[in-house]
Amino acid sequence: MSPDLLRRRIGYSFSRMELLDQALTHRSHGTPHNERLEFLGDSVLNCVVAGYLFERFADLPEGDLSRLRAHLVRQEALCQAAQALGLGEHLRLGEGEVKSGGFARPSILADALEAVIGAIFLDGGFPAARDAVLRLCRPALAALDHGTLGKDPKTLLQELLQARKIALPQYSVVATHGAAHSQNFEVECVIPELSVRTKGSGRSRRTAEQEAAARAFEQIR
Repeated sequence: MSPDLLRRRIGYSFSRMELLDQALTHRSHGTPHNERLEFLGDSVLNCVVAGYLFERFADLPEGDLSRLRAHLVRQEALCQAAQALGLGEHLRLGEGEVKSGGFARPSILADALEAVIGAIFLDGGFPAARDAVLRLCRPALAALDHGTLGKDPKTLLQELLQARKIALPQYSVVATHGAAHSQNFEVECVIPELSVRTKGSGRSRRTAEQEAAARAFEQIR
């Protein structure tokens, strides 16, 4: 992907391109890297999301708003937004991270997205950063259901099955891929009573289970 295409996908034109370059530079590549921008972007992201939720859900109490915000700014959600941008193709990584697949690692992608948000804030101010956050998070915001209160897919699936008096799902690891330091897990979620069988994958067993649970939840909800 060309840098111009990435900028169009982000939806913001930088006056100081060095800020975007820094946001895409992992510490393994050298300095200046993106950790300070990540720190800044994390704060901006939380502020924007909190403001959005405060306005959208005027009747929800603080605890529910906090759970929804946590759901939107969790690593998995940021990673998905970064993947939609194709951000991994533009990361500047050290040789070791390149060899270990760092361009696809959820933590690195999520951190880089926060750094990009921080870079936009420095370059264009809070209004530009707010617009960028709402644009980048649009799919997650559109799918947001305050009835779930930010609960993770495994919890939602369990509660749905319990409400229907159906036995809880069974999770099992069906395959692992990659070297020991960068394994990818493939997990299967089975609900025999409903003949439901879904799979999920991720860098950890928990992440893979959540993906499999989310797919099962969508099938039976």
